[in-house]
Amino acid sequence: MADTIHNFHIPVMGTGHSIDTPIRLAHLGITSVISIIDDVLLERLRKFYTAEYNLPFDRIPHREEDGRAKRITAYLDMVHDIVEMKMERVKALPFFEKNEKSRYFELLPDTSSLKSKYHELLETKPGELRDKIASELSKLMRPGGIDVNIMVKVDRIDMDKHGNPLGEGFSDAKSALRGFAKSKLDSAMVFSAGINQSLYGYMTKYQDFYRNHEGEIKKKIILKVSDFRSAMIQGRYMAKKGLEISEFRIESGLNCGGHAFASPGHLLPILLQDFKDKRNELGTQFQPIIKRFYDKMGWDYPENLEHHPEITVQGGIGNHGEVQRLEKDFGMDRTGWASPFLLVPEATPIDTPTRMQLMNSTDDSLYLSGASPLGVPFNNLKNSGSEQWSMARYHKGKPGSPCPKGFLVSNTEFTEKPICTASTEYMTQKLAQIEAEISPGEEKEYAINKVLAKACLCEHLGSGVLISLGIAPVERSPQAICPGPNLSWFNRNYSLEEMVDQIYGRGKELLSSDRPHMFAKEIQLYVDHFRSLIHEAIDTPKSHPSLHKFYDNMTKGFEYCKSIAKSVAYPGENLPSLSEAIDKQGKRLEEIYENFKARITSDVPA
Repeated sequence: MADTIHNFHIPVMGTGHSIDTPIRLAHLGITSVISIIDDVLLERLRKFYTAEYNLPFDRIPHREEDGRAKRITAYLDMVHDIVEMKMERVKALPFFEKNEKSRYFELLPDTSSLKSKYHELLETKPGELRDKIASELSKLMRPGGIDVNIMVKVDRIDMDKHGNPLGEGFSDAKSALRGFAKSKLDSAMVFSAGINQSLYGYMTKYQDFYRNHEGEIKKKIILKVSDFRSAMIQGRYMAKKGLEISEFRIESGLNCGGHAFASPGHLLPILLQDFKDKRNELGTQFQPIIKRFYDKMGWDYPENLEHHPEITVQGGIGNHGEVQRLEKDFGMDRTGWASPFLLVPEATPIDTPTRMQLMNSTDDSLYLSGASPLGVPFNNLKNSGSEQWSMARYHKGKPGSPCPKGFLVSNTEFTEKPICTASTEYMTQKLAQIEAEISPGEEKEYAINKVLAKACLCEHLGSGVLISLGIAPVERSPQAICPGPNLSWFNRNYSLEEMVDQIYGRGKELLSSDRPHMFAKEIQLYVDHFRSLIHEAIDTPKSHPSLHKFYDNMTKGFEYCKSIAKSVAYPGENLPSLSEAIDKQGKRLEEIYENFKARITSDVPA
């Protein structure tokens, strides 16, 4: 990857919580990721920021031909221009003053060669040498990456003004990719939430995803992956099309924010070790295939190039001790920090009521919910503005959302055309069905609550930025947010310096020493998840083999974590909590599993 300024990045956070983070932080060298699922929200932000920076704004009408892609391109181009403008202003500032230029260098990791050169400048006496070093340093300054994210399974086919489908090229994901491909950005596309071969094939239409005559790739590819096997499958598929993966981004299945794609019991340390052991394959396996594609196309491929994708990790990291474990023991190139930046006002656009709720959050108020219409577990905040709005509508006899955007439509239980399970249209029919078919009692209450749990994420995940920037009033903008469970240990607003110092192990430790190790927390989350899976599937024999496999994988993970718990701790790393979790959660796992086996054995006919 081109960006090696910092040893961390800020991953995508919902549709709106990192939507303008590059405008806020890229001029300080910090890379972040924008969601480009919601082109309507991007257009509203473009109108706001063009006014803020005195840039031209021409509205792109909703039904303009290829309007979705055009709105995405226009927003990304605007972000690019603002970041470039801010970067040039910072470069032009003088050294030896307290300003954004000195801040740029002081935020850098202490291991940075750029920071070493900056310290050399500060220690150099006035004169020709100092002027030369200052000039060189200014030229070396560059902004952090403006990366973008697509959830590849969010791929509805768009309609024309008459309600007719526009065709495969105008699906949500392809239009978003086209919007990025046509933008000015020299950055990366992060693909998440599964595999979409049609979308990957669509990338071949754009030369920016391939190496140019200088051997550089303008539009890079980052794959968010759940395990090494997935990395190999997707990497090989793309290699056959000549596409190189710049980075494989590993995320904890449950100890993260947003949608939680749990593994079948594979704990993060096991996955990381697998990547460490086999990471050379990610270069040696794919590069010959890519070279053959270039030869077939008659393109030049750089001689003697050895491409080795970066491997990064994110999800539940809390301090520098854990960072050192990930980088030194598992060979991770960088780490991703998302949820903690929700409490850094300079970094993320969160409305004040929601930010106050986050400051006061606990383990109980940050929970894995059924709020997502995609049917994927979703990390949520209890009693959010979105939840209050949804319950108020239900009690008024109008459950669900009018579904103004429809990005997450997928259900055809009651309709021929897919609708969203968070919509009024779906909820009204589903609740009526439950009323007619299920007798009063716990089963009926459970069924109703499962329906009402769905939230209008398309709309509500973007409300926070609209409120915080004064674009929309709080009373008409229900706020949803998707923090990871780790956020309960952060309890106030933090400056950017405080959070970056926390990542790099500088300054005062922000978290209580009682906070469990990230691996310990993940163990607890996976045992909780195993219990939920058994509750959902106890009467479904076809699912039983997968539950046995889940248990076996967890057991292996526990054994591996024991060796980590016995190792020497890095400064600030709470390894005793890992031992405690292995013991306590190990007993829970055994009890849950034994009860499960006894139950299914007793159900088998004699």
